[in-house]
Amino acid sequence: MKTIILLSLLFFANISLAQEKITATNGIINFEASVPLFEEVKAENKNASCILNLETGEISSTALIKDFQFKIPLMQTHFNENYMESDKYPQAIFKGTIEGFNINIIGDVPKEFNLKGTLKLHGKSKKINSIVILKKTKNGLEMRTDFKVQTKDFDIKIPKMLSMKVAETVNIKTFFLFHNAILANNP
Repeated sequence: MKTIILLSLLFFANISLAQEKITATNGIINFEASVPLFEEVKAENKNASCILNLETGEISSTALIKDFQFKIPLMQTHFNENYMESDKYPQAIFKGTIEGFNINIIGDVPKEFNLKGTLKLHGKSKKINSIVILKKTKNGLEMRTDFKVQTKDFDIKIPKMLSMKVAETVNIKTFFLFHNAILANNP
């Protein structure tokens, strides 16, 4: 009987430990480096993943560079081969913390938190400070960010003849939806 009780306690302890992290596997990352009066330079990646620790507010997000899709195929080829060197640097990785995160204070009204972390891209790392917006919906927990990065911070070279057509400041927007039963327990 003691063995059954002990095994049951271990089983439920493992379930509660496993539930402190939730995952989004089809996150969306948009970036834009357009310059007025020239062809738009923007792409979307619908395959980004993100893990959120519900206890600590730590997040980790990964996106494959080759998953960014452009309207113009040649632009996508140049992006992967010439700028991002995606065979050599296949991923963008962000690791950080949502400051003051508490799942119990997030409801159906968007709530802003500070997000601090490090973005690793093109073999370089850069500290990122941004606002993250969290909101519960009937589908789960939504997380949105909007921030800017400089191409020079990641040693991404834009040829002189294209420097007037591609912005050095890149706008990045992310959207992740975490589907998880644990959210149902936290109204």
